[in-house]
Amino acid sequence: MKDVPTRSAEEAARVRASREEIRRLSALSPFELKDQLIAMAAEPARRSAAQMLNAGRGNPNWNALGPREAFLALGHFALAESRRVWSMDDLGGMPAKEGVAVRFERFCEANPGLTGVRMLRDCVDYGTDRLGFEADAWLHELVDGYLGDNYPVPDRVLHHCERVLRAYLGEEMYGGGIDVDEVDVFPTEGGTAAMCYLFDTLVTNGILRRGDTIAIMTPIFTPYLEIPELERYAFKVVHVRAAMMTEDGVHMWRYADEEVDRLADPEVKALMVVNPSNPPSMAMSDRVRERIARIVRTANPGLVIVTDDVYGTFVPGFRSVAELCPRNTALVYSFSKHYGCTGWRLGVIAVGRDNVFDDKIAALPAAERKRLNKRYRSLSLEPEKIRFIDRLVADSRQVALNHTAGLSTPQQTQMVMFALFDLLDEGRRYRQLVRDVVHRRLDLLLEGLGNTHISDDRGRAAYYVELDLLAEAEVFDSPEFAAYLKAAYEPTDVLFRLAQSSIVLLNGGGFEGPEWSVRISLANLDDLDYLKIGHHLYAIMEEYRKEFAAAAVDAPQP
Repeated sequence: MKDVPTRSAEEAARVRASREEIRRLSALSPFELKDQLIAMAAEPARRSAAQMLNAGRGNPNWNALGPREAFLALGHFALAESRRVWSMDDLGGMPAKEGVAVRFERFCEANPGLTGVRMLRDCVDYGTDRLGFEADAWLHELVDGYLGDNYPVPDRVLHHCERVLRAYLGEEMYGGGIDVDEVDVFPTEGGTAAMCYLFDTLVTNGILRRGDTIAIMTPIFTPYLEIPELERYAFKVVHVRAAMMTEDGVHMWRYADEEVDRLADPEVKALMVVNPSNPPSMAMSDRVRERIARIVRTANPGLVIVTDDVYGTFVPGFRSVAELCPRNTALVYSFSKHYGCTGWRLGVIAVGRDNVFDDKIAALPAAERKRLNKRYRSLSLEPEKIRFIDRLVADSRQVALNHTAGLSTPQQTQMVMFALFDLLDEGRRYRQLVRDVVHRRLDLLLEGLGNTHISDDRGRAAYYVELDLLAEAEVFDSPEFAAYLKAAYEPTDVLFRLAQSSIVLLNGGGFEGPEWSVRISLANLDDLDYLKIGHHLYAIMEEYRKEFAAAAVDAPQP
């Protein structure tokens, strides 16, 4: 007999939310519904002194220590450089560029036991030895960037930072498939800012127009569903659904060819992708990437693609759709999940130098070009030559504040440390460690669930898992049981039952997934907590089975 949590029928009836209340709250965004569920889960946790298990948010519970320690060591050197120039009590000076590389070598030799100094030296050496940086210019950018005593110059991205980010993206996103020296990057305040900037500049510059048709590959991170509905955009949306099932009726979370072929319609002006997907956490297959690339080459060459690849590092051998469609794609990446640094707000937009975005701006009607020239005329005597990625930068600061645009230099410097760490042997070992963590938690969740079925797929990032409880009930219990669940309960009923056990998950339907699916983050709780969540989910499904059996007994006989 499986050891699962139990509660009396009287207790279950007392704590259960009404169907009307569940239906009302389920109209909220999943992340707003989460707050309601947390409030519900807090009360039983308080009464029983149990820990609330919130697997609703994807904030990881790990930290990448090596690059943070390197940043800390850089801080010691940067402060010494400031004191060297001008020291008067707490007053320091701006660091000097000349000779800084020699002084750095002396600093490392004098402080061999300083936390992070070895990692910092390895990162600096990678820049000079592998990327060909001139030592003084490289060290001065790091020191000055850490101190944050200058505006970001250039405003889009610091010079050496861009080259480091190109190397990192080339390794982790493009798979060595393109010349990354032909890619321009714009560091942003996390992936969320990157999303907002892209939507805004695409419309401002007439690349997309209010009411245009766009495609969204679903399930997907909810803001990609909600932003297109805003009055400013009012896009018509085509859903490209990951609806493929195995012969046994298990979700593969893969896109059928006929779904992908919907992108061939020239009326579809843009495609929004999260890859690996959120919540299914599956990397796009080569078959689908190649099919999209073929459509772009033939039927829909003007298709604009925005791909959000934040979870790509969790899949061995990952390659972005941007590798095969570099002219058409704006790649969004965030360091937050892999490095456990959501609070740092470190994201990046990458766009190929030869791109369809600039082509579309150049092809606008004369009146539109005139309007845009007026918008950007304070930035250049030839505003029509301002590239799309630089328009992103200007628009991020309402154009008028372009001279103070750009991600803060300390943020860019920490981003550099994360990226260089990844390119070292230590970073490769760390990459495998975090992959092992999420897959171990997935195994424990499935152990707790007992007989739940998921597809075996090497493209699974396992940062989240999406479980379709209705499909599971229909295939592995009975169609009658599934029909009973649909008729008797709201799809989110299971979330409210879990909340009464102090467990918080998100509803997969809010991500345009199956209505009866749940999203479980595998990143933010301790390993054994996932075994507990599995046990509670199993127990709730047992409750449903008992209620179904009781309803069948009570039903009038023909």
